[in-house]
Amino acid sequence: MSVHVHPHLPKTVSPEACPTLVLNADYRPLSYYPLSLWSWQDAIKAVFMDRVNILAEYDRAVSSPSFSMRLPSVVCLKTYIKPSRTPAFTRFNVFLRDKFTCQYCGADEELTFDHVIPRSKGGLTTWDNVVAACSPCNLKKADHLPHVIGMEPRHRPYPPSISDLHKNGRLFPPNFLHESWTDYLYWDSELEP
Repeated sequence: MSVHVHPHLPKTVSPEACPTLVLNADYRPLSYYPLSLWSWQDAIKAVFMDRVNILAEYDRAVSSPSFSMRLPSVVCLKTYIKPSRTPAFTRFNVFLRDKFTCQYCGADEELTFDHVIPRSKGGLTTWDNVVAACSPCNLKKADHLPHVIGMEPRHRPYPPSISDLHKNGRLFPPNFLHESWTDYLYWDSELEP
């Protein structure tokens, strides 16, 4: 996957094109996937409310009649937010746990949510029974038990930890990374200037 690092943005770039990377008080991103970003408005509001320290800035500034300020590119919360110990069970987090690949054939497109033991056969909507599946595999499996039609998932579904999701999230860096962010992220070795 190609990631483009943007060292400097032209001063004519809209402030909307200048997101702010948000770090916890321990200098780690609040989340990796999706990457914890704030709009420039939210970042400036947090600066004025004295909730963050600015660690890096864009070349771009915003001004009003009474003040001018360079847009923050990286901020760090002043108060540590304890990360959740267990991730929420969501479709997105199931896909992230399964690395955005069908657990039956390995495809990475047209992903859906599949109950390994179908709900019609008593299967529950839980971490232990739901996997990412492409539409063709989901349709093929229908409401059959996996062993009956020879469609066992490649990996047994499990409840992931926050660490598991962060680790998997690092495999999918965003398309935009400002150079000032790379000291705080784990994609550095994969970046292409």
